[in-house]
Amino acid sequence: MKRLKRPYVTVVITTLAIAAALVAVMRPWSEKDEVSFGGTRPTQQAKANPASDVQFPTNPRQWETQRTLADGTTIGVTTYHGEKSGFSGKVWVWAPKEYSDPKYANSAFPVMIALPGAYGFPNNYWWGKDFSLQEKVAQAMAQGQSKPFIIVMPVQNPNRDNYYDGADIPGQPKMGTWMSDDVPALVKENFRTFKSPAGWGFFGSSSGGYIGIKMALQHPDRFSFAIAGGPDTFPDSPLWKGHVKEKQANNPEQLAADLIKQNPTGPTKVRITMLMGDKEQRDLPRIKDFMAKYNKGPVAIDLHMIPNAGHDGYKYGAALFDGPLANISKHVPGPTAG
Repeated sequence: MKRLKRPYVTVVITTLAIAAALVAVMRPWSEKDEVSFGGTRPTQQAKANPASDVQFPTNPRQWETQRTLADGTTIGVTTYHGEKSGFSGKVWVWAPKEYSDPKYANSAFPVMIALPGAYGFPNNYWWGKDFSLQEKVAQAMAQGQSKPFIIVMPVQNPNRDNYYDGADIPGQPKMGTWMSDDVPALVKENFRTFKSPAGWGFFGSSSGGYIGIKMALQHPDRFSFAIAGGPDTFPDSPLWKGHVKEKQANNPEQLAADLIKQNPTGPTKVRITMLMGDKEQRDLPRIKDFMAKYNKGPVAIDLHMIPNAGHDGYKYGAALFDGPLANISKHVPGPTAG
């Protein structure tokens, strides 16, 4: 997967102190640069309902504004210290405009964790305008082709030195716990989400697709779907050397086999959609073999082929809206008014 480079422009402003103070009075920087997603308050009756599938936010924070869309919604970014992993990293997030609609104040929204290809550090390219993932999701929602997902975009490696396979490799930063526990904890602190795994899943490209598949199969009690573009189906970080047992415990093939063994006849717990370009001939046999072995019982797998495409994050991002997101949305709960 080609890693993207973004130009960054540094603007140096020289001005009189009195002029700077005047600007600050007219538009405080905190209003311009920060955003909170906790403005729509639920009723006490809704919060007290023990039978509800809604997890209400516990500790909303101020997020730094990263990008504002044409519809007025905002992509925020924060640096989060994971209590369970001990890792601190950036997380970007976006909520659709429906999230702030008072009629949904008592309702949960589904969560899609979007992971990039390559190292996914120090940036997660899905927040950028070049992919326009959020704009396209909003458009799909308006067309009835998507649920109104909260999109969460964490860093997925601690550095650019190695791939960590979204796992707790012995002696390394606990990137598996970061993804499975800490990132969802941050989301639950700030948003109305579903308690059940049906409202949680992944979309990822290449290495990010692999992590999404692994997470869903490893934690079906937390996540119910993964849409993966050009993914690996086995761990391949060089950091696994000397840790054969732990590596196998993070192998999607082993995880799928174990899940099927627990209940060979279902019902479906995890839905996986593979996005593959028709030019990825070297990897297609492996993907089809994975499907032949594990598309059964609690694991449902389908393949979406992309014409005239190789291993390309832009093509995976476009293909998401060519059926896969609509199909997954049929099985994902959405918000209800009232």
